Order: sequence, then C-alpha cells, then structure tokens
Amino acid sequence: MSEEFLKVARAAREAAAELAPLPRAPKDRALRAVADALVARTAEIVEANAKDVEQAREQGTSEAMIDRLRLDAARVAAVADAVRQVADLPDPVGEVVRGGTLPNGLELRQLRVPLGVIGIIYEGRPNVTVDAAALCLKSGNAVLLRGSSSAYASNTALVRVMQEALEGTEVPAGAVQLVPGRSRDSVKELMRARGLVDVLIPRGGASLINSVVEESTVPVIETGVGNCHVYVDADADLGLAVEILLNAKTQRPSVCNAAETFLVHADVAAAFLPRALAALAEAGVTVHGDERVARHGDVVPATEDDFRAEYLSLDIAAAVVDSLEDAVAHIRRYGSAHTDAIVTRSQQAARRFVALVDSAAVAVNASTRFTDGGEFGFGAEIGISTQKLHARGPMGLPELTSTKWVYTGEGHLRTSEGSVLARPDQG
Repeated sequence: MSEEFLKVARAAREAAAELAPLPRAPKDRALRAVADALVARTAEIVEANAKDVEQAREQGTSEAMIDRLRLDAARVAAVADAVRQVADLPDPVGEVVRGGTLPNGLELRQLRVPLGVIGIIYEGRPNVTVDAAALCLKSGNAVLLRGSSSAYASNTALVRVMQEALEGTEVPAGAVQLVPGRSRDSVKELMRARGLVDVLIPRGGASLINSVVEESTVPVIETGVGNCHVYVDADADLGLAVEILLNAKTQRPSVCNAAETFLVHADVAAAFLPRALAALAEAGVTVHGDERVARHGDVVPATEDDFRAEYLSLDIAAAVVDSLEDAVAHIRRYGSAHTDAIVTRSQQAARRFVALVDSAAVAVNASTRFTDGGEFGFGAEIGISTQKLHARGPMGLPELTSTKWVYTGEGHLRTSEGSVLARPDQG
C-alpha cells in the first residue's frame, strides 16, 4: 500500500478509537458545526462542483448522471439539513439490544457499539460524501470516503469543509478522510486494507458493487441496484395505479428507488394500458414493452436486457402477466430485491404479494420512491442493502453498529458442576 493511503487509513483508525467512547452531546455538537460550515461555505462548494459538472459534460456524460452529480445552493442547504436531522436522531451506541439476569446470577447485556472504520466506495453523487460522514460520526465510526473521479473536486471541497469544522469540536478531524488518488489503484488499496478498515459499503451501479464484493478482502455490506417493479393487480384502482406508476418512474428517475418495470394483470390490461401509456408518453417516458403491451399503444419492443435494466432515466420496461403469481415470478427472475410495489384493493392479494416477494422493501398502494432513510424517519441513509446479513433495506444509524456482550458478576467462577462464587460470603 502507498504511504499516502496508509497515512489516512491510520489516522482514521486512531480517530475511531477516540470517537467510539464519546457520548451523544459532543457528537451532536460536531454535526451541527459541520452543517453550519456547509451553509457558510456554499459558494466554495458550488464552485468546486461546477468544475466536476463541466468536466462531465465535456466527457459526454448523460443528463441523468449530471443531475446526480450537480450541487447548487438549494442542494447544499438540503445536505446541511440532513446533517442536522442526523444530529437530532437518537444515538444507537450503548443501546441495550437484549439482556437480563442468568439463573447463576450473572447480569448479561448485549450493547450496540461502533463498527470502527467504515470505507465507503460510491459513484457520482457528492451528497453521499456528507450523508455518509454524518451517519458514521453519529454512530461513533470513522470513515474513509472514496467517491468517483467524476466528483473529485466536489468531494475534496466537502471533506475539507467538514474536517475544518471538526477541528473546533471534541470529535477528531481525522474521523473523516478522503481516500487519496483518482485511479483504480486507490480503490484497490481500500478494498484490501484488512486490519485498517472494518467494513466496506459500496454504493453505485452493478459493476461497482460486484467488483467490490468479488475483490475485497475487507468485509462488505452489499448494497444493490434498483430494478424496482410496480405490479397493477386485477383488483386495482386504475386511476390510482396510473398516479403511483408516474410518481415511481418520473418523480426522480435517476435514483435507485425509481420504478424500472411495471407489470399489469391481463384482466385489466385493456382498461389500464391505454391510460398508462398515454400518461407516460406525456411525461416523456419511453416504454419498452412486450408483445401484449404493444397491442395497446406505441412502445419499443422489450428485450431480456430491458427487464433486467436499471435505466436511471425516463425509460421503463412493461409486461402483461396472467396472475399475481406470474408477476412474482417475473420479479424473482429479473428484479434486484430492492423495492417492489403492488396496487390493489384486495387485502388478500396484498398479503399474498407481501408474503411472496423477497425484497428489502415491499410497497402496497404506494410509490417505490418511499424506500429511503429520510422517508422512513432514519435521517440520511448510508445506502440501501439488498443482502440478508446484518442489515437490509435503508441503512440508518443502528445498521452502522455491531454489538458486544457485557456480563457482570460478583466473583463468579465456572466449574464442571456449574457456577460458583469465588467468595461466597460476599454478594
């Protein structure tokens, strides 16, 4: 590993040890200082971001990706507000997960503790730099940030502002570090920093996530791509279904909880599809439909790749299915286990869909866009996990902790016959 990387990794390790035992109050004061500094230095941040946006345009980056990259005064203010919201959230560190008194008299508790040093590898969106740092600090963790080279100027400015804000607080400034370098080598260094980094969290497209999962020697919490579905059931309110579909696809198409496929029960296809296709076309959405969808309007013929796509754009795949079970089978085959929704007036169908769809989040008569830490009341999220170990769904503060067991006795000793007190006259 390069000396440059080792320097920041060791600094984060030292900071993590200082940060872990801090109570809530100094962490909250530090977060509010960070939020104030972001607002005060908005012009500096926006100026740095403009360089990244200009470079992205010169490289022919799509407008959807540029939207994810862009920061303006309003977005910086929103990022600062998210930091304040994190400060207002309960501190998970020290929370008793479970415990009690054992038959032998030992008092046993399982407590939440910080993970230590968390590495975040992410693409595009510079707001992740601040969101990740805020959540890690609140949960008592140091963080090593490795954003994409496309946001290097923005991330450098944001980390500089945060570090300088922390210098006047009890939280060590070294708890927030930007991984040096813009090449692939710096990513590999982070992925192989076992012993310096406790866990990695990748945020981005499938290729990034797969690369981190397959190549890292550091444990990984896998976040997933968002191939989210909206299923319109035979007993759906069709007007409501159109509204939900439009919101799920068009409210912000460049994010992972936007809908990328919609499925329609054959019994309502003739009534629903003309309305839905017209509404989507008016919103500028290109529909990639199967043959049965194409009977009801102008669509682009769908391929297998379309049904697997995370478009992150004003495109959506569509298919007609013959039953709720066929809809579930389609989701299992093509989906990413992120968020899938059903629109129905049937409680039986809703319960069946919820039971059968094995995704991190399942929505009933609601847009997929609600799968979000902020919407769930967690504050800013570190990512949305689609794995099944440790954390699943939007990852807030509790998901950035581990646990340790603490047991307290009165001179308890273990023997072959059971437990005894070293000094039975005491206690």
